[in-house]
Amino acid sequence: MNYLSIENISKSFGERTLFEGVSFGINKDQKIAFIAKNGTGKTTLLNIIAGLESADTGQIVHRKGLSIAYLAQKMDLNLELTVEQSIFATDNPILKVIETYEKELENPNSDAYQSAFDQMEQYQAWDFETQYKQILSKLKLENLDQKVSSLSGGQQKRLSLAISLLQNPDLLILDEPTNHLDLEMIEWLESYFTKEKITLFMVTHDRYFLERVCNEIIELDQGEIFKYTGNYSYFLEKRAARLAVEKATQEKAKNLFTKELDWMRRQPKARTTKSKSRIDDFFKTKEIAHKKREDHQIQLEINMERLGSKIVELHNLGKTFGELEVLKNFDYVFKKGDRIGIIGKNGSGKSTLLNILTQQIKPDTGKVVMGDTVKIGYYTQEGIQIKQGQKVIDVIREFGEFIPLKKGKNLSAGGLLERFLFSRKKQYDFVEKLSGGEQKRLYLCTVLIQNPNFLILDEPTNDLDIVTLTILENFLLDFPGVLLVVSHDRFFMDKIIDHLFVLENGVISDFPGDYTDYKVFKESQIRMSKKSEKTETRDKSHKKPTLSYQEKKDFKNLEKDISKLAKEKENLEAAFVSGTLSEDKMYEKGQQLEKIIKELDQKEESWLELSMKLEV
Repeated sequence: MNYLSIENISKSFGERTLFEGVSFGINKDQKIAFIAKNGTGKTTLLNIIAGLESADTGQIVHRKGLSIAYLAQKMDLNLELTVEQSIFATDNPILKVIETYEKELENPNSDAYQSAFDQMEQYQAWDFETQYKQILSKLKLENLDQKVSSLSGGQQKRLSLAISLLQNPDLLILDEPTNHLDLEMIEWLESYFTKEKITLFMVTHDRYFLERVCNEIIELDQGEIFKYTGNYSYFLEKRAARLAVEKATQEKAKNLFTKELDWMRRQPKARTTKSKSRIDDFFKTKEIAHKKREDHQIQLEINMERLGSKIVELHNLGKTFGELEVLKNFDYVFKKGDRIGIIGKNGSGKSTLLNILTQQIKPDTGKVVMGDTVKIGYYTQEGIQIKQGQKVIDVIREFGEFIPLKKGKNLSAGGLLERFLFSRKKQYDFVEKLSGGEQKRLYLCTVLIQNPNFLILDEPTNDLDIVTLTILENFLLDFPGVLLVVSHDRFFMDKIIDHLFVLENGVISDFPGDYTDYKVFKESQIRMSKKSEKTETRDKSHKKPTLSYQEKKDFKNLEKDISKLAKEKENLEAAFVSGTLSEDKMYEKGQQLEKIIKELDQKEESWLELSMKLEV
């Protein structure tokens, strides 16, 4: 069933055309990701579909009565309301159903009451209070009486997400839904969308999220729309094939162009009908032959300033805010080649640790000892400070003119900008005209041009498109210094880090592996803990298990299967992010991973059902 059709829409701002002649449809139960580079109008397109902006040409055709909820980048919340009041201050149709039902309770024998009762059944409105409290709890918004004005920007974004989910719309449009969520929340949302029958159209850069949630990807590339019916692995495979065909077509056009150019120069001014047709074809060939792509690969041998034997030492660090202790007695000595990821729930102290390390704030106890040769580059969540009338190239030149490379070469500021997809023309645009993602990309370049040997990145993936993320990952894989990263992007973390600082209740533990390794470890701990609890409960009650012989056998086999599948899943995810697979293998392993995740979920559910019987 078609929900919505985008028909030939275009949008420009002055002389700048974002997109032109864009057409596609959204059907019931599709979970579509929309992929495009920063600055090509992703958010603008979402705003047009949601009815917040108008297109210059074309139209959006909705199915009659279609309900849409939109999680936008800019939130529209009433700051005077509490968290709970915000849930009820919306045009959520379920709230209207509940209101009508409560009104008709005064006349329980009337037709109107029966109609209201039927509506409660249809919308499953009986459990609405339980639903909204559960969702708010999952998004760490437990204080229902807290004023919206006192919430952080991230908390407000999560409240907006909760409101969108609770509307239970026909179509849910999401602009970067995983921004401002910690890893636990992202995995909950991923699971929620996987299980729920819901139609999604979203912009996201989270590649694991794309892989596990989406069943279709629509790409806007150089003004054209390309559709891929499948998940992220399938998209990678088919996009690579499309670009290979495009490259071959362009090479053929270049050869033909050279030949036809010679013919054009030799032609007399008088043209026949046949020659005019050939001239038209010449200009089409010229357009294909001169078409440029701005996909750059970062392969740099950076001549980084040498790190001495002493880098950074953290001794007995402690920090408290009021009654909240975010750091307790933390010690660590950084070593050459350290590539560390920092994970923990929102508010667990990740940014605090970085600010202490960079001496932005002082610890309550302990000290930071900095080596003489250390040059820190710190990418913060605040981003770039825009100055009116400043051009892109001027911003980066304030921080450096070039990066020194090996063999006496240099990479200029303009060259670095080009590597991060700022064309020479774009470098002379005013900064205030850049999109949010482009501003983040520019800010990243200002940090890198300073040629640090100790690079600290606090949520660098927020608002960056997938193309830029790939470029950044390639840059960081070649980075020879110490790397310390806070990120909720699991794919990004798996690809570039070697071990983790895990923050929990003020304590930092050092885990020897990437995020996927850590997740497998935590899941095995939870399973073992549940098993131990059940055994303990059984022993205390002195009751015999109520499992039949076959069920006992199944129970043991399930434990073996779960362990085996968890290991296979771990290996596949590691292979998937290794960067060594061909596109064919990437697709094949993506399909295997999807199958294993489903099988693992089923077996864990069966194991849980049997384990419950042991409690009886």
